[in-house]
Amino acid sequence: MQKIAAIDTHTGGEPTRVVFAGCPDLGGGPMRERADRLQGRGDWFRQALIREPRGCDWIVGAALQTPTSTESTAGVIFFNNAGCLGMCGHGLIGVVEAMAYRALIAQGTHRFETPAGMVTATLHDNRDVSFENVESYRLHKDVEVQLAGDESITGDVAYGGNWFFLAAVESLAGASTDELSGRCRAIREALGAQHVCGANGAEIDHIELFAPPTNNNRAESRNFVLCPGGQYDRSPCGTGTSAKLACLAADGRLAPGARWRQESIVGSVFEATYALSPNGVAPTITGRAFVTGEVTFILDDDDPFRFGIAAGGR
Repeated sequence: MQKIAAIDTHTGGEPTRVVFAGCPDLGGGPMRERADRLQGRGDWFRQALIREPRGCDWIVGAALQTPTSTESTAGVIFFNNAGCLGMCGHGLIGVVEAMAYRALIAQGTHRFETPAGMVTATLHDNRDVSFENVESYRLHKDVEVQLAGDESITGDVAYGGNWFFLAAVESLAGASTDELSGRCRAIREALGAQHVCGANGAEIDHIELFAPPTNNNRAESRNFVLCPGGQYDRSPCGTGTSAKLACLAADGRLAPGARWRQESIVGSVFEATYALSPNGVAPTITGRAFVTGEVTFILDDDDPFRFGIAAGGR
């Protein structure tokens, strides 16, 4: 039997499974290289934690790693039902909360190495967490994408630690999450068919729709974000909010240091600001996570589903 020690959290409604022990040995080097190894020879680990019967499609995993620098608090590799992620904002907030719960870190500022780069997070005395994300920027403005029939949608391509297509819609009210997910999947498929990519041909695997907020939270905007693997983000999405800030800054619609409150499809809110950086913006996102469980998972050699149930039930 193999044991995996984890703490489950949620940030704005979106779960993170933070793994402290039991991750396969991924060797040394940058987190990007370790993420590639996890995606390769260690993918059984991701599948065991994210797939049923232990997991579900909307859980994001975070495997803690020994950092490459003594100045870093930890390395972390994020993964979901589709594979590894470059960065995950709600997940990093969950990591900070889980480490604080275990008394591994105290209030103050901590550095985390991610596949997307170095990210700094601050644990405040009220348990809020602010993280300064990797440099974010807009690559393309007003890209028109042809959908089924004669319909089209126009949006921006931007990077916030992951690649996003961001489009404004009239409203998110009245549509079910299934309907919104289907529309976002159609947009993502159209982007691929029309060869709309991020830098260096990177796949745009996150779709973000924006609409006016509910006004319950005094937010500036409400969003719906479809993540790789087909699940929507219950939180306002930290990397998506970073990409949004990059677009707002490029359009001159938000000044450096000004606050932006981003509401999620479930009503949770992140507060965000940015500073200018050489090629875009340096976003700071603030939110809060809560511990929901402390778990030791067991992979029994006799269990036919110890590595999870694959799509289609096999």
